[in-house]
Amino acid sequence: MGHQSRTQGYPSHWEADVVLRDGAAAHLRPISSDDADRLQRMHQGQSESSIYLRYFTYKSTLTEKELARFTVVDHTDRVAMVILLDDEIIGVGGFDRIDDTREAEVSFNISDAHQGRGLGSILLEHLAAAGRERGIERFSAEVLPENRKMLLVFSEAGYEVQRKFEDGVVLLEFSIDPTERSREVMESREHRAEARSVGELLAPEQVAVIGASREYGSVGYHLLQNIVEGRFTGGVHSVNPEAFEVGGTTAYASLEHIRQDIDLGVVAVPPEHLEEVVADCGRHGVKGILVLTDSPQIDQRELVRLARRWGMRVVGPASVGLLNTDPDVSLNASLSPSMPLRGGVGLFSQSASVGVSLYSQAHRRELGLSSVISAGNRADLSGNDAMQYFEDDDATRAVGVYLESFGNPRKFSRIVRRLSRTKPVVVAKSDVMGRRLPPGHEVRTTRAPLGAVDAMLDHSGVVQVGNHDSLMDVLQVLATQPLPAGRRIAILSNSPSMSRVLADAAESQNLKPTRVVGDLDLEGTNREAGKALTRALSELLEDDDVDSVALCLQPSFTGEHVDRSRAISEISREYAKPVVASYIGVLDQNVALNHVGNAAPVIETGALQQGVPIFSSPERSVAALGKIARYQRWRQDGIGEPFVPAGLEGTTVLRDADEKLKRWLTGVRGAELRRLDPDQVAELLGLYGVTVMRSIGFDTDDEAVAAAEELGYPVAVKATNSYLRHRLDLGGVQLNIEDAEMLRRTVAEMRRTLARYGSPGLEVQPMAPTGQGCTLRAIEDPMMGPVVSFGISGDAVDLLDDWAHGVPPLTDRDVRRLVRRPRAGQKLLGYQGVPAVDVGALEETVQRIAILKDNHPQVASLELTPLLASPDGVSVLHAAVEIANPEQRTDSARRAMSRW
Repeated sequence: MGHQSRTQGYPSHWEADVVLRDGAAAHLRPISSDDADRLQRMHQGQSESSIYLRYFTYKSTLTEKELARFTVVDHTDRVAMVILLDDEIIGVGGFDRIDDTREAEVSFNISDAHQGRGLGSILLEHLAAAGRERGIERFSAEVLPENRKMLLVFSEAGYEVQRKFEDGVVLLEFSIDPTERSREVMESREHRAEARSVGELLAPEQVAVIGASREYGSVGYHLLQNIVEGRFTGGVHSVNPEAFEVGGTTAYASLEHIRQDIDLGVVAVPPEHLEEVVADCGRHGVKGILVLTDSPQIDQRELVRLARRWGMRVVGPASVGLLNTDPDVSLNASLSPSMPLRGGVGLFSQSASVGVSLYSQAHRRELGLSSVISAGNRADLSGNDAMQYFEDDDATRAVGVYLESFGNPRKFSRIVRRLSRTKPVVVAKSDVMGRRLPPGHEVRTTRAPLGAVDAMLDHSGVVQVGNHDSLMDVLQVLATQPLPAGRRIAILSNSPSMSRVLADAAESQNLKPTRVVGDLDLEGTNREAGKALTRALSELLEDDDVDSVALCLQPSFTGEHVDRSRAISEISREYAKPVVASYIGVLDQNVALNHVGNAAPVIETGALQQGVPIFSSPERSVAALGKIARYQRWRQDGIGEPFVPAGLEGTTVLRDADEKLKRWLTGVRGAELRRLDPDQVAELLGLYGVTVMRSIGFDTDDEAVAAAEELGYPVAVKATNSYLRHRLDLGGVQLNIEDAEMLRRTVAEMRRTLARYGSPGLEVQPMAPTGQGCTLRAIEDPMMGPVVSFGISGDAVDLLDDWAHGVPPLTDRDVRRLVRRPRAGQKLLGYQGVPAVDVGALEETVQRIAILKDNHPQVASLELTPLLASPDGVSVLHAAVEIANPEQRTDSARRAMSRW
């Protein structure tokens, strides 16, 4: 059945690569009959005690009947999963449905050699997710009291476990629906494991350069040289079968001849030898590999599959390296010929050319770095992994990320939102990121509306910039200056006109100039000028109405430029307020601009870098400061609280809706879409507490009158065409029809008017309260998952694309921002004498739809238009829903590494 299960009903989407508690990788998949021998070998390697705790008796081997029972499953009522390392089972878990109920009995068996690596909790998460998919609601288990490790797996998983003791056995029972606590536990475990896996790559004890070369100009030559000259504190080994010595180190023919256990393999070999090298690293216990080799010939999926077979993480291919400036490590496993200044900025990039650009900019600017990760084609290690590490790294105060593609944007949003609460994250990306892929990046693309990715990043609290220069501008402020308490800014200049220019630039960044000083006198002696600068700057920094200071200095009337960065740096260090400076009119080409003036490395871990950010223009200085002030405002406001409208607590609604959607999807194949009929739409939305105003179609005048009498006057008549039904100006809708005679006249007139548009069908609908028309859309995007869009109906969305977007799950603050973000959203809050609508009712409706879409990837698209908001509440006049067979989302309630 092993082979058959892979072709008939085998749930391949349950397969996942996972990170264990110690940072190693492993592969999880459903069991098959091919696993019988593997399971027997694992059993025979177990201690008598472990076998007794699992089976309540001792058995030296498993019988053929037992092996068949454990490995031949239907993946529905009987499910089992295994975790493999080096193609051997190191953990197995499964459940059996009890009769025809929604309860299943679950059990685990973990290899003695791999106890304490978190296998049991990973299996429980994946089995619970599979159980929910198969209609299971509760798990039960029988555990011996002395099996404390297994009891801990259940009790620490975050579920509400009920216990009772009976006949010498502990009986456990719990609902497997995700809870807030179980999600927190899963995310915490995922965070610790992924952070540790990156940490071990950045702080290895033993490094082997595989492909080390004696030929100057080769990648292998410079890699080894940079590691050695960077004063790496661990052991360095070179692997080259054709040399005895390379770069002052003994060269080994292969890893087999190195006595020490290698933590990091740095690989720079021709692409045709790459798979052989990766397999050799795995066989010799290397923990992780950094691959600088780049070629279109590389099969990245096979590369990752090989690495994960032996539990290795992969950085690359096409990486430019890893750097760690911690003096206890001092790792320069990169193509950079020198170590950067030690500082508080962690950098992550993808493609090699981008990585080179970012590092070179940081070097020129004298920007202090804590660590640098170049993921290359990010076949394995991604920005999500890097941010897990940066969150825990005490040396990192701020994070800079250049994104070219997303592997798992939902997970990215979840991680970066948590990280941004404690450390600023600056993200640079292009406008088409997610829609086009750079060479070598094998991930999904998005079809979400333009602006949806930006909205997701905005909700996550990141500081968004559009290019390398802006990224570095913001980072050099964050690296050297404290965060501003607010938007109030003081302007200081030795030019009245430039002080005004700087104040105007600050206002354009939503900063509030409270002090503008343009008469700073720097024309005396250098000593006199220094005193004047100290006095003026100190006075502004001491002002309680000032949160930050921006300086703009120009040369004296002689044209001579005097560098004041040291004085500015020393003064500002005495205050907990940020200071930025710009130099203008500088003719000397040797004067550095857009850099950290008076820079020095960080001595104390986590401290601000010494120096002051210097810019080439006043606009550039306050642009960076304005972005940081907006970030600080986001952090002060908080992310909000979970918002669950009445009736949607628990999972009853989710399960009922899933059953209906499953029934309605019968017969739908592949990527085919099925449009729900009005009754089905009303049924689905009704489960989530959203009522659609009833409408009745008609063919004859008599049918129209009968429909109106059934619904009750006054009524509206609308075209059934999705565009015309909202266009009063085109005759597609007529309102306030009060009797049958008026209805007959209206129908005749509409038929004449609409004949030019193909004579669409007509329908009758009760009149709704007067209000502001809104449009609410929700789609399932292949990259981002659920995306919700909100706008004010009419030209604002049709012509001006005035939409706001959000990616569920949404907090109360997210929903509040979503409704108010469109530029035309001011209409909802009272505009030109029109009263404000019931915004609370509107927000609740938006959240109900967001929860529906988050719960059901089967809903391919959903649109409420118009959603009429009035002072008395909201009315849904029309709704359309299309459903389809869903893809597996990129983030779920089970731990898994991004596949590609």
